Amino acid sequence: MVVWLPSDAKDCEGGQRPVKGRIGDDYLTVALDPSSAVPLYHQLAEQMREAIRRGALVRGNRLGNEIDLAKQFGVSRPTTRRAIQQLVDQGLLVRKRGIGTQLVHDEVSRPLQLSSLFDDLARDNKSPTSKVLINEMIVPTPEIAAKLLVRPDEPVVRLCRLRMAAGQPLAILENFLPPRLSPVASADLASVGLYEAMRAAGGRRRVANQRIGARVGTDEECRLLHEPPASPMVTMERLTHEDSGRPVEWARHVFRASRYEFTITLVGK
Repeated sequence: MVVWLPSDAKDCEGGQRPVKGRIGDDYLTVALDPSSAVPLYHQLAEQMREAIRRGALVRGNRLGNEIDLAKQFGVSRPTTRRAIQQLVDQGLLVRKRGIGTQLVHDEVSRPLQLSSLFDDLARDNKSPTSKVLINEMIVPTPEIAAKLLVRPDEPVVRLCRLRMAAGQPLAILENFLPPRLSPVASADLASVGLYEAMRAAGGRRRVANQRIGARVGTDEECRLLHEPPASPMVTMERLTHEDSGRPVEWARHVFRASRYEFTITLVGK
C-alpha cells in the first residue's frame, strides 16, 4: 500500500507532505490533513473504508500488525489502532488470533426462500463451484429414514460438498435424497447445482421446513472453511417436499458466520 500522509509521525503539526509506505500487495493513496478538525484516525479509517468499498483494497488480504502499519502510514500507533478499531466496529476488518488484522471477505446475503445456494451465487456473479467430499449410497440412520419416509434397509443418497464463492470456501453442504433420486449421484456436482440435478432426475421442490441456528464449528469444519479453531458457524436444516407431500431432500448445512447471513422482509399488520 502506498500512502500519502503528513510527515510528522506525532499527528499534530501541519504541513501536508507526501510520505510513501507499502503494506502487502495493495496500493492506495491516502491524504491526511493534520490541521483539520476531523481526527486523523477518523480520516484514515474513512479513506480506508472508501478504498475497500471501491475495491482498491482486496477483501481477505491481511494488513499486518499495528506497529508496522503505523510506520507505513507515517502516523502514531494510537492513531492507527483507533482507525483499525473503527473499521473493526463497522465490520470491515477482523482481528484473528495467529493471523492478524484482515479485511473481511465479501459477505453473501440470501433471502429466506426455497432457492439453491448455487443459483443464488451465480445470480450475484460470485462464481460458485463445489468440491465433492462425499457421494455415496448409504443405509439410513433411523433419523434419516424417518425424515425421508423410507424403509430402514432402503439405501439413500448421501452428498457432502464444499461450496466455494469466487474461489473462497463458504459452506459445507450435506444432503440426503430418497432412492428414487439416485441418478443425481451421477451428475457433475462440482459444477452443477444440486437442485438443477434434482430437477433433471424428476425431483420437484414445492415446500420446505427450515431451521436456522448457530454453533461453534468443529475442527474439521473450521479447517475446510479456512476459519480459526472454534469459529462461529451459521447452521441450517431443511426438509423439502414435493407437491404430493413426499420428501425429496433433507439438508444439513454449515456456513461461515464471517461471510454469510440470511435476510427476511417483515411486513407490519
